[in-house]
Amino acid sequence: MKKDLLNIKDLLDERYLKYNHRSFIENDPISIPHQFTKKEDIEIAAFLAATIAWGNRKSIITNANKLMTWMDNSPHAFILDHSKKELKRFEKFVHRTFNGKDCIFFLQSLQNIYKQHKGLEGAFKNEINTADKNLMHNIVSFRNVFLDTNHLSRSEKHISDPAKKSSAKRLCMFLRWMVRDDKKGVDFGIWKSISPKDLCLPLDVHTGNVSRTLGLLKRTQNDWQAVEEITSVLKSFDPKDPVKYDFSLFGIGVNKDL
Repeated sequence: MKKDLLNIKDLLDERYLKYNHRSFIENDPISIPHQFTKKEDIEIAAFLAATIAWGNRKSIITNANKLMTWMDNSPHAFILDHSKKELKRFEKFVHRTFNGKDCIFFLQSLQNIYKQHKGLEGAFKNEINTADKNLMHNIVSFRNVFLDTNHLSRSEKHISDPAKKSSAKRLCMFLRWMVRDDKKGVDFGIWKSISPKDLCLPLDVHTGNVSRTLGLLKRTQNDWQAVEEITSVLKSFDPKDPVKYDFSLFGIGVNKDL
């Protein structure tokens, strides 16, 4: 590894230790699933929180907590057993472009997933190319399952499609939460069907801009090609856990910590 890359790796390793601790949780959407201890509650809460994780973080957390309250703070039980009457309360939900109709579809699709596909972890199983560990296949497989429930076409934009070049930032973030298990108390590590080494960086304005500033990412668009480019570089730093550097890049970007 070249000396300049070694210096960058040292910087990112230091920032990883700085930002990957439980104090990170309180002001981040990951605080929502941390309210729960049951696997299914954690993953449902995490998925819904990640789904609306764009914009102001305070607003994200407020609205995600609203969803948990409306689900009687028992997400798994609600998904399995909700009535049509209970779904009506979600008609008034709004987070930016994610509205009540989108929300009700998501809840109905989750019910199908837990009743027919062994839950969210099962739905993310790579059914497209099992020999290829590219995370894109897991996400596209999941998207196909998720959209199998009747829905309005407008709702499809809320499930990103890396096959159409989307960076799928929120789904990559959700998968980081579920898969990484570094015993630091932030990520959950409750899914074993996907390896941490196969995760991809959740690429957003912060991680993208910092990656470019450090010379780790040349592509100017935040699309799936850029995700693969930066993740490949991060794998050279830590082949077993490349996405741990999400903490570093995001922390540097948000806190202007270069």
